[in-house]
Order: sequence, then C-alpha cells, then structure tokens
Amino acid sequence: MPTPVVPPARTGDAATASARRLSPAVVWLFSVASGLAVANVYYAQPLLDLIADDLGIGRATVGLVGTLTQVGYAVGLVLLVPLGDHLDRRLLITAQLGLSVAALTAVAVAPSAALMLLATAAVGVLAVVAQVMVAHAASLADPADQGRVVGTVTSGIVIGILLARTVAGTIGDLAGWRAVYVVSAIATGVTAVVLAAAVPAEPRRRPERIRYPRLVGSVFTLFAEEPVLRVRAGLALLVFTAVTILLTPMVLPLAAPPFDLSHTEIGLFGLAGAAGALGAGHAGRQADRGRARRTLAVGLTAMLVSWPLAGLLPHSVWWLVLAMVVIDYGLQSVHVVNQHLLYQVRPEARSRLTAGYMLFYSIGSALGAIVSTVVYEHGGWTAVCWLGGGVSLLALAFWRATERRATERGATRRGVSP
Repeated sequence: MPTPVVPPARTGDAATASARRLSPAVVWLFSVASGLAVANVYYAQPLLDLIADDLGIGRATVGLVGTLTQVGYAVGLVLLVPLGDHLDRRLLITAQLGLSVAALTAVAVAPSAALMLLATAAVGVLAVVAQVMVAHAASLADPADQGRVVGTVTSGIVIGILLARTVAGTIGDLAGWRAVYVVSAIATGVTAVVLAAAVPAEPRRRPERIRYPRLVGSVFTLFAEEPVLRVRAGLALLVFTAVTILLTPMVLPLAAPPFDLSHTEIGLFGLAGAAGALGAGHAGRQADRGRARRTLAVGLTAMLVSWPLAGLLPHSVWWLVLAMVVIDYGLQSVHVVNQHLLYQVRPEARSRLTAGYMLFYSIGSALGAIVSTVVYEHGGWTAVCWLGGGVSLLALAFWRATERRATERGATRRGVSP
C-alpha cells in the first residue's frame, strides 16, 4: 500500500504549536501589561482637584482631562487597533508601549494646562495597546484554550480599570499627581522590555497588506458583513451602559450623610469590583468547553440581580459591595464570551473586530455616565437602580431575542452561532 501523505500543518496546527510556547507566565504577563496600559486612562479621575490647583485650571474646565483621555481612547480604537491585522502585533505592541512612556512622561512634566491636556489625549490614544494584546494573546493560544487565555488577559484589563483610581489617589496623596504618571511611565517601560523579550511572534501569519484608509474603513464594513459582530457589539453597549450607571453616581450617596465616606474609602470599592472581575477566567474556561450560551445567561442574570442588592444601599454599604461583586462577575462573563465568539469568526480580522466591538463599549460607558448623573439629580439613588435594572433587563431580552432568531434560522458560522 502507498504511504499516506501527511498534509502540511494548517493555521490551527500552527496555533497549537505556538500555544506550547505561550506559557502561563506569558499569559499573566499579557494580563498585567494590559491592566497597566488601560489604567492610564483612569488615573486622572481622583486627581482632578490636585491638577487644577497645580496648573491653574478652573474646576469646570479640569474635567476635560478625563474627557480628552476617553476621546483619545476611542480614536485609538479606530486608527491604531486595526493595524494589528496589517503589521506584526508584537512589534506594534512594543512600539505603542514605548510611545506611551513618552506620553506619560510628557504629562508628568507638563508646564502648562494646554500641554498637559494634549499629552493626556495621547495617553488615551496609545492605551488601546491593551486591545492589541488581547488579540495577540488569542492568536497565540491553542483554539481549545483560547477562551481561558482571553479571560485571563481581560481580567487584567478590568482589574487595571477598577484599581487605577485607588492607586492614583494613594500616590497622589503621598507624592503629588505628577508622581502617578512618573510611576506609570517607569512601569510601562519595564513592561515593554519584558514583553519584547518574552512574547513569541505569531508563526506563519501573513498580515493583510491593504492600504491604511481601507484598513480603517473595513472596521465599519465588518458590521455589515458579520452578524456576530452586530449582536456582540449591541450586547456590549447595553452591559457597559448598565455597569457605568452603577459606578458613576455611587460616589454621591457614599460621600453624603449618613455614610460620609472619604474619597480614599470610596476608592476601596474598586477592590470589590476587582473580586468580581476574577470571574473572567472562569467564563473563558466555560466558553472553551462549549458552554458559551449558558455562561452568557448566567452573566446577564447576575447583572440583573445586582440591582435589587444595590437598591439596599441606604440600609448598609455592604449591600453595594455585594452588588459590585455580582455585577462585575456578570459583566466579565458576558465580555469574555463575546470576545471568544468574535475571535472564531475571522481570524485574519481579529484586531478590526476588536476595534468595532470596543467602540460600542466606549459608547455604552459614555451613555451610562451621562444618563446616570442626570437621573440621580432628579430621582436619587433609587431611580438610578431602576434605570440600571431596566438596562440590564433589556440586555437579557436582547440576548434572548437574538438567540431565538439564530436558532430559528439554523444560523451557524464555522460552528459558532451568533
């Protein structure tokens, strides 16, 4: 009999081979680096009064620091993240981290308000390197282990967001607001060096060679081409709106009687959210085992259940602590499964899919911040909880409707239902 011909290794086999080099230590390195990168967007929030006094910025104007950083982040999602499908991601990550060191240093030494605002916008643009790292980690992972890897890296991002305010407030109290950015610049520089040495390149990947304007434009055309992206982005908009509705106005009742908590004490509530965010790894493992739908159902239900708990805040702050653990667990379950399903659709467009999906995350966060403060002003904490519960219920209903529609159509795409 003729000797069987063994076909050449395909992309999946290459990914499996690369996964052997993607050690747990490298996965955790990605997680820490992503958390440090995205934390740069949030450091300024507890430092606004210190920044205003130092640079002579009015209290009404100093809010531009946070606004410009968030706007910069949205710009970076559109203009930088898609480059991951065009360039070597490892080199792109190293370059962005190096530029982040320069931008953070510029913030720390800024002699005027104008230069400081310009530098913070640059920090926001470059912070999207966290999303490039998620896509790179997913590409290096074994397909059977991709959900766990994405979950671990995502948990680092969320913990970075939640702890940024606490870290910035503590360093700011001890050494001033500029020291926060000096420390971040040093940490980012060290991370860039370690990543460049430890993270493997993607084997046998041929990045798409398309013109840059078309590359950026394809972020938006993917919405027309991929129903999975439309559904996941819509779900992201709703769940991130709900979480921001809780996080944005909670400082107002906590700082008022009968609690009268200090800003440092309020910042510690981020630790509760970080505990809930650890559920991201569990959600990723469940997705790897083919339990994405069940994980989504549990996560969306948890987010809905958190609002009655938050409504009990007038009786005890511990109800709010519990609500934050539950809602962040639910959020991370949904977020990780969303990314896991997106990354199975078009591997060659992972960075652009991430950019499109995260744009809706940004829109949801902005909507939640704006609407929640208005509702609190007119209806208090109870009205905020009704609003958040309504948005969470809408997210659950949206998921059920899209799930039912996909089932009725027998919709599958490469074995993944949208």
